[in-house]
Order: sequence, then structure tokens, then C-alpha cells
Amino acid sequence: MTPRLTLGLPVYNGEEFLAESLDALLGQSYEDFELVITDNASTDGTPEICKKYLAMDSRVSYHRLPENIGAAGNHNYVFTLARGELFKWASHDDLYGATLLERCVEALDERPDYILAHAYHATIDSQGKIIEPYDYRIPTDSPSAATRFRGLLYASGGDDFYGVIRSAALRRVRPHGSYHHADRTFVMDLAMQGRFHQVPELLYFRRDHETRAERANPSVRSRCANLDPKRGMGFNPTIRLLAEYAWGYVDLINRAPIPAAEKRRCYRHVAEYLSSRVTRRVVSADSRPAVAPKEQVISIDGIVPGRPVRP
Repeated sequence: MTPRLTLGLPVYNGEEFLAESLDALLGQSYEDFELVITDNASTDGTPEICKKYLAMDSRVSYHRLPENIGAAGNHNYVFTLARGELFKWASHDDLYGATLLERCVEALDERPDYILAHAYHATIDSQGKIIEPYDYRIPTDSPSAATRFRGLLYASGGDDFYGVIRSAALRRVRPHGSYHHADRTFVMDLAMQGRFHQVPELLYFRRDHETRAERANPSVRSRCANLDPKRGMGFNPTIRLLAEYAWGYVDLINRAPIPAAEKRRCYRHVAEYLSSRVTRRVVSADSRPAVAPKEQVISIDGIVPGRPVRP
């Protein structure tokens, strides 16, 4: 029987946190999913961990790539293996509240015109301690595509990339690129397809640690080489990677299934944004009022499957 939801987990050398993440995903209250792991030719203990969970749970499948195709290629590849009408990328080092999938699927069922649902998130450290909750105010639930676009253009954060997404909408956007900030244009491309919903509960926990890709690759070139090893070669100078980023905005607006008037507003927002980057002007983003989580979460223990319930 085809599962309704596919969880795609691309991984490379993730042995430190992988088991915790798998426990959190397989312990979800929502169970109608498959978990597809694509291993980007890891050289650590990742394959052994994956094979252990493969033997434990029939919902798990494991695919090992013969060579490292980069993080972007691996993320794109895992989606090609998805069977569900809904899809979610999962990170090997992040953690997930037990009801995250349930709440997101419910939200999409209640809002058939929305294409993505996610929950409020917080940053955690390597031990799982909450460092900082993120106050999500991006107007991705606006009926106006141009308003959604501008909100994401100036947003300082948000993890919509890791939301539960309608697979049909994902197939309408370009695959994840490997230029600078390609993840931003990818999410904005999705936002042109429809509205996002944020479940007002802290259920997603993004882990910050020394080996996380963003910290391990401080330069534009190194971050792009992590997305695609070929980007580290000489024919990919930084100026090209930045130019592709700027063109990514124009391209996604060109392809967007939105009225011409909305497209013109998006083009104006891009021009304003690029100008502000050159002149270093501070431009405020459109934002909606904050929606407080139902409860103040101070610890993930007892919320994330696999972690103990402490008094």
C-alpha cells in the first residue's frame, strides 16, 4: 500500500546525530509514511546506523550513492524516490516533536489550497538544549504571491524548506540549485505555487553544532562546493555564484503561475532588494503579527521521541 507521506533524509557522514533523528522520526504519532534515506557515499559509521534501522522498521529504505554528488544533488535525488502525495525533507541532525507530522498533515487537510505546512521551531545545541526559539512572522500565509515573495526576500530565517509539502507542488518548481543561497530561491519558488501554514507549536528543533554545513563552510565558494563538489572548481568564481543567485529570483518570477500584476510587484521587490544590498540600506520586511505557541517550551525532553521524560 502506498504511504501518504514520504520522508526524504539525505545524509553524508552523519553518524554523530543520525540515530537520534531517526528515533524522533520513527516515533511520530502519524505513522502513514515511508522514510527514504539516501547516503551520499559516507565514509564514517552512517551506513551501519542506516542498516540497523532498515532491519528494525519496514517503513525505512536505504540507498547508498556510489560517489558524493553534493548536498543539493542528494536532496533532489531523494525526492525522485518518493511515492507519497506529501513529502518532507528531514535532516540527519535535527529533532522533531512527536506530533509534528500529525499537525502538519492535519493543517494541509483542513486547507486544500495551501501547499506547505510546518511548525514553529527553535535552535538547539549538540546536547539538545534549546538555545533560542524562532519568532516566525513571515507572511507566507498571505493570499498575495507578491506579499509572500517580499516577506521571504527580506526574512532572516525560517525553515519552510523542511515543512510537509504537497508533492505535486514540488514537481512544479526547479530542483534545488547549487549557487549561493539556492535554498532561499527554492523556497520562494514554492511560495509562488501557494500559501504556507505555520502550526503555532514548537515542534521542530534545528540543531546548531560545529560540523553543521553552514558553520563548516564559511565562504561562498565552500558552501556552494558542499552543495555540488564541482562548484569548487575554477570556472565557478564567486561572482558567478552570486549572479546565478540574482538570476534565480528573476527566473522563478518568470515561471510563477500568478497574475501579471503580481509578477510586476515581485520584480519591483527584487530591484529594491538588490539595490539595498549594494547600498547597504536597511529595508524592513512585510510581516504579520506573531502567533504565540500554545505553551512555552523550555526543554525538548518528553516532546521528542526517544528522549526521556524528566520531572
